[in-house]
Amino acid sequence: MPDDLNWAIGGEAGDGIDSTGKIFAQALSRAGRHVFTSKDFASRIRGGYTAYKVRTSVDRVESVVDRLDVLIALTQRTVDENMDELHEGSVIIYDGERTTMQDLEIPEGMIGLDVPLKSLAEDAGGAIMRNVVALGAACEVAAFPIDNLAESLEKRFGGKGEAIVENNKRAAELGQEYVQEHYDHEFDYDLETTDNDYVLLNGDEAIGMGALAAGCRFYSGYPITPATNVMEYLTGRIERYGGTVIQAEDELSAINMALGAARAGARAMTATSGPGIDLMTETFGLVATTETPLVIVDVMRSGPSTGMPTKQEQGDLNMLLYGGHGEIPRFVLAPTTVSECFHKAVEAFNLAEKYQTPVYLASDLALAVTEQTFPPEEFDMDAVEIDRGNVVSEDAIDEWSNEKGQFQPHLATEDGVSPRAFPGMAGGAHMTTGLEHDALGRRTEDTDVRIEQVEKRTRKVETAREREDWSPREFGDEDADTLVVSWGSNEGAMREAMGFLEEEDVSVRFLSIPYLFPRADLSADIEAAEEVIVVECNATGQLADVIEHDALTRVKRINKYNGVRFKADELADDVKRALGESAEVTA
Repeated sequence: MPDDLNWAIGGEAGDGIDSTGKIFAQALSRAGRHVFTSKDFASRIRGGYTAYKVRTSVDRVESVVDRLDVLIALTQRTVDENMDELHEGSVIIYDGERTTMQDLEIPEGMIGLDVPLKSLAEDAGGAIMRNVVALGAACEVAAFPIDNLAESLEKRFGGKGEAIVENNKRAAELGQEYVQEHYDHEFDYDLETTDNDYVLLNGDEAIGMGALAAGCRFYSGYPITPATNVMEYLTGRIERYGGTVIQAEDELSAINMALGAARAGARAMTATSGPGIDLMTETFGLVATTETPLVIVDVMRSGPSTGMPTKQEQGDLNMLLYGGHGEIPRFVLAPTTVSECFHKAVEAFNLAEKYQTPVYLASDLALAVTEQTFPPEEFDMDAVEIDRGNVVSEDAIDEWSNEKGQFQPHLATEDGVSPRAFPGMAGGAHMTTGLEHDALGRRTEDTDVRIEQVEKRTRKVETAREREDWSPREFGDEDADTLVVSWGSNEGAMREAMGFLEEEDVSVRFLSIPYLFPRADLSADIEAAEEVIVVECNATGQLADVIEHDALTRVKRINKYNGVRFKADELADDVKRALGESAEVTA
């Protein structure tokens, strides 16, 4: 019996695939099981293939794998799309009464369960519940207590009235009973439940939660896949803490509104994806020149141009590191797990205010849409520390004023960090501009002042480089000859891939990079390794280029750019191939 179960539902956009998957994922989580989800959806409202996959185990799971055990197929294409992951013994649940499914041929060695989903749903109160009937059937196949599914249905439909909840529960029961009565088969699955308590959330939600914990009180954004869920999470929540969410007319307005809020003293944030970052770049320079603390989230997706809005890619790294005219000081953080989205959001706000510098928080689609379980203590709000940096009190304002009593918001200090006064602070009135300026914020073209201000802004980043910990996250055998380096959402897949590699007697040291600028110097680590492999979801190897630049040595590259995230078993094979070994890892 496998240690994990891999379940999926697939059909067309508009078939309720996402909501059905979430109901099942929540049921598993509430039953004390770990959950890791993935989504495949088209860039349209209706039509086009879409799927929701759930991997579950009593042990922690951090990646998807190339194996599918139970599939709810609402269309023929669902079977076709997943054929490579189905295996002998896989169970396919479908509705043979549907015209498009009447001729479905179940591949040899697999088990087909023809369940009249629509008819049973109508018996329960309405055809709209056909997916819930399928969930009931899946519970029987996986020996998963239907009571746990019932709890999830109550949470999902509780606001729509008791009748709706009861109808859905009945629909699930009918699906379970149909399999019991019509299929005398011993299935290979028996999902254990535990008393463990887990939180289930995705990366966008974790970023929103982290922003709230960090004291963010202003968010402005324009809807764009896959960043919109950050705004949706904050809406209705940030108001409880005296904050506000504004949906702007475009990305230019979004970042300019956030800039204004930050200048007024609020912790502010905006979130977008690659096309939005393009539009925000000019204001990004204004944020840096005016030394305004601001957090900008880039949830990366496939590009360029409109690209594939609902597909995975890590193609924005060069833009985040170097984008903008002139030389712009910045920080670039990249959370590597869903939980790290929370922690790095908090850290981004602290860095922004401590060094009065804009911070890019670089997430990606795989993190954004993946729902994963964590123990509640992972998100300990009481442990969050807020550092607002060099904010001057009214009592100390004179210490930061010139001989005329004028406050100096761009004073060239030893560490590069100037004093900061909020609007309305007595003695703290000042101006600033996107033009080059002096210590008072007044525009100037004086060559000496220009040099002083450029060096001052650059010095802030160097100060941060010395004061903060930019270490990578390290896993595996520190003495291994093979060093793998990656960033972003690839961490989970690589960590699980290491388990597959260990079974093949392949020892690996893995460095996951959460800080892209400033970043740790990996020269010694690279020199100590016989083989260095950089793993990332882009075509050109943007992180690999950076590492080669820093370490002055060539590295091997594993690049994936087909719009699909890495899978653990696939990545293990890729590493073996990069090392010149035969690759055939089985999940």
